[in-house]
Amino acid sequence: LVTGGAGFVGSHLVDALVARGDRVRILDNLDPQVHGPERRGPSWLSGDAELVVGDVRDRDVWDRVLKGVDTVYHLAAAVGVGQSMYQIADYTATNTLGTAYLLQTLVDREMELKRLVVASSMSIYGEGRYVREDGGEPSATRRSADRLKAHDWEMRDPDGAPLRPVPTDEDKPLDPTSIYALTKADQEKMVLQIGEAYGIPSVALRFFNIYGPRQSLSNPYTGVAAIFSSRLLNGESALIFEDGEQKRDFVSVYDIVRALLLAGEEPGAVGQALNVGSGSPVTVTEVASTLARVLGVDVAPQVTGRYRVGDIRNCFADISRARDAMGYEPQVTFEEGMRDLVAWLQEQDKPEDGAERHAAELAARGLTL
Repeated sequence: LVTGGAGFVGSHLVDALVARGDRVRILDNLDPQVHGPERRGPSWLSGDAELVVGDVRDRDVWDRVLKGVDTVYHLAAAVGVGQSMYQIADYTATNTLGTAYLLQTLVDREMELKRLVVASSMSIYGEGRYVREDGGEPSATRRSADRLKAHDWEMRDPDGAPLRPVPTDEDKPLDPTSIYALTKADQEKMVLQIGEAYGIPSVALRFFNIYGPRQSLSNPYTGVAAIFSSRLLNGESALIFEDGEQKRDFVSVYDIVRALLLAGEEPGAVGQALNVGSGSPVTVTEVASTLARVLGVDVAPQVTGRYRVGDIRNCFADISRARDAMGYEPQVTFEEGMRDLVAWLQEQDKPEDGAERHAAELAARGLTL
């Protein structure tokens, strides 16, 4: 079973599972924000998989889709940091309650699974890991509203000393800064706790910033690479919050699928929460510039100098634990991945650009500074 299997990551995973000979069932609600008002499955959805259209918030659905299943990849979730800050009940119900219904059904039916893999997120860390100039750990890792209003974007110790971002490992304390992040932490902890209590071999994968073909281009709450692409394809500047120097870890969807398959098979992954990224930081401005260059579009990014409530400054992955636990090794470089994304983009109809509408919605609710 692949929940969210008609979506960006899920459809690629389904292809890989079908290709190796697995029988696959998909549960997806075909959310209009992703799939359009007609709620049709995407053209690339595998015809060799069984599609069940249903909602993870409907407990009765779980009884139907879990029949005959021995492995569950739980990818279904409401995504997007900004939107989660004003669609609080929807995000909590879909991500937290939906996962609770999955686990309740597994427990009530005393199901024996080979593996339960849940998609977690780097957003649960809040800010990534930092060190002081003397190499010590900082005592606080949040930026104050006063400093943000003054456009002082960088992380600092309470005494004002600058902090240096370093790779974030799984032992970094969690500090979710949005409802989305909070619900992803819920999903991860619930799956691992119930897995341990009932002997269900479970794995949580903390995905960093995923990009690649099939990412929704009309959804302004999706990944930054897709949002920037939509703007550029419409001849508009990529809208960049803060100063564009914030660092992220961009990982190809093909490397994500590779990690999911490993998590479903490797015994060393069981019971663990593992980072899945590229292991290399890239600034948001670099993403916009690379996309413009590869698309052949001469449109400079627009740095807004504004801050979204819930955003962080830096977070990029230390992937050594996933490497040791299950042999994960990213294989797609940033440049290769962006070229692959652009090749797919150029085959698509020009997308509707919703980025300005999204920015206006946040501003109207006081969620940008």
